[in-house]
Amino acid sequence: MQPTCLKLPALLLLLAVLLLTFPNCRNTEPQTDDPPDTVDPLAVDIAIFPADNPWNTDISAAAVHPDSAAFIASIGASGELHADFGTVWEGAPIGIPYAVVGGGQPPAAITYTAYGDESDPGPFPIPDDAPIEGGDDSDGDRHVIVIDRDRRMLYELYRAFKIPGGWKAESGAKWDLASNAVRPKYWTSADAAGLPVFPGLVRYLEVQQGEISHALRFTVARTQRGFIYPARHFASSSNDLARPPMGLRLRLKAGVDISGFAAVNQRILRALKKYGMIVADNGSDWYLSGAPDSHWDDDDLHELQRIRGRDFEAVYTGPIEH
Repeated sequence: MQPTCLKLPALLLLLAVLLLTFPNCRNTEPQTDDPPDTVDPLAVDIAIFPADNPWNTDISAAAVHPDSAAFIASIGASGELHADFGTVWEGAPIGIPYAVVGGGQPPAAITYTAYGDESDPGPFPIPDDAPIEGGDDSDGDRHVIVIDRDRRMLYELYRAFKIPGGWKAESGAKWDLASNAVRPKYWTSADAAGLPVFPGLVRYLEVQQGEISHALRFTVARTQRGFIYPARHFASSSNDLARPPMGLRLRLKAGVDISGFAAVNQRILRALKKYGMIVADNGSDWYLSGAPDSHWDDDDLHELQRIRGRDFEAVYTGPIEH
């Protein structure tokens, strides 16, 4: 028996009848009902500060700071670079999370418990379920970071706790992402250096796209009583000039061979050669900040510990203010 063949017009007519008869066959993809004013954090593609902002400045050719050797020795020349971000550890995401909202996000009242005189008054458009660094039960820094995508504003809280009707925090700041404005001199923020936190995070989306085009945030255990612009605040009473000031910028030396690292790590290390990393807070030495993401490979990130303090040099970006 010969197979039956339909001519093209008849085949098209049959296909049209089937689509009309079974309309649900046209789209078998699952449908989502995400709130219209909530945006997937991985969709952040707005510019984080203008191109000439210090965070976005190429410092690969900047002069080495005259006190570079002393700063590196103080932090620890044999210390290991540590990725303070990743997937999950002990039930909590590793790193500093953030949320992205639209312009319709309702504002929440903010109550400050420690540094209200150096904080921006609320309300801030922070959702009730905004992610908290370390998880809801954390006893750490508990940063809460929210980006208003429509208004291009960044809101950050330090030691934040959800309370009825809003949030309480030790300190907080808001930032216009289209501006180079900085905090008033000697004001803190959600970070000890008076800097924004979000621009210095290693984010998986950037690494996936192939390039990190900004400086990164890191912590050291001991700092001096001073800061370098754009930092605006110090968090130490020490006058030991060998200790790094807040805002000090370090650069991975150009000659450090990164070819043996995984592709993800090479992109992080290239950023450290081109944009460097900035002392932003007191904490563990050589801890590099990033946002948690299920796509990170924690084993790969662990390999960053092959980079040592001696592989960095401090660069001169301005005088130390006291």
